[in-house]
Amino acid sequence: MHCPFCNAADTKVIDSRLATEGVQVRRRRECISCGERFTTYESAELSLPRVVKSDGNRERFDEEKIRSGLIKALEKRPVSSDAIDHIASQITKRLMSEGVREIPSSQLGEWVMDALRELDQVAYVRFASVYRSFQDVNAFREEIERLVQVTTAAK
Repeated sequence: MHCPFCNAADTKVIDSRLATEGVQVRRRRECISCGERFTTYESAELSLPRVVKSDGNRERFDEEKIRSGLIKALEKRPVSSDAIDHIASQITKRLMSEGVREIPSSQLGEWVMDALRELDQVAYVRFASVYRSFQDVNAFREEIERLVQVTTAAK
């Protein structure tokens, strides 16, 4: 690993720890030449399924897009960033366990909505309004009524 400060080729690992639920390894490194310390993250490169968008286009799965959608839905809500990271990594794990080459974006959207429904109902409605392209107040009302029915049935 090259030093980001002096570009020397020789660095040594000072400390290694598991990060993000054991999916990554966090390494503290020190440059042999200049003595500066820095952190690197290591993760396995996995072949994830391609996402089939509603218009038929296919693109690589990007966990950061899931995380971004969650952050937008949970903006100004009392939810920790650890909870957001947990949901994003759970969706990625679920995607890997599916064992398919392609997955419709609608399926990913449903998984996100399922997670948000359990975590924060306001964020769920926010996400659903964008995901399902609500056109008027009645669409909001119908979704909230559906949410109330599901919540009541679960109790």
